[in-house]
Amino acid sequence: MMKILAMMAAATLVAQPLAAQGTTAINAEEAAVRSVLTQYKSAIERLDATGTERLFTADSTIFETGGVEGSYSNYLAKHLGPELGHFKSFKFSDYKVDVHLLGPAAAHAIETYKYRIETKSGEVVERLGVATSVLEKENGQWKVAMMHNSGRKPKAQ
Repeated sequence: MMKILAMMAAATLVAQPLAAQGTTAINAEEAAVRSVLTQYKSAIERLDATGTERLFTADSTIFETGGVEGSYSNYLAKHLGPELGHFKSFKFSDYKVDVHLLGPAAAHAIETYKYRIETKSGEVVERLGVATSVLEKENGQWKVAMMHNSGRKPKAQ
C-alpha cells in the first residue's frame, strides 16, 4: 500500500508532463489502461478468470465492499474464482470509465456500471457498482496495482 501511495506522490511531481508526449501518445496510453480493465470485465462476464493474473501486479491489493481481500491471486483463489462457479450469468451494463494518467508509468481509473448476476439456483442480484483502480506500467504493460470495488442496491423506481 505504501508503494502505491509513494508511486502516486512521485507521479504528481514528475517534471516531464505527459502533455509533452503529445495527444496521440496520451490517447494510446489511456486506451491501453482501458484495455486492461475491459479484459478483466470480459473475463467476469464469461465467468472464467483464467489468465487474469497477468492483468495485476504480483503485489496488488484488492478491496471489495468494505473488505480487504489481499493480493489479486489471493482474491482469485479464495473469493472471485469460487464465486464465479456459483453464477449462471454476470452481465455489466451502462459501463463508463474515466482514465487519468498520473505520469508515464502510473494511472488511476474510475469505473461506474450496473451489473446483474443470476446464480445457478435462480437468484437474481442487480446492483449499481463503482470501482477505482490504480495501475502501473510494468515492463511496458499496464497492470492493476490496487482495485477497490463496491456495489449497492438501486433505489426503487
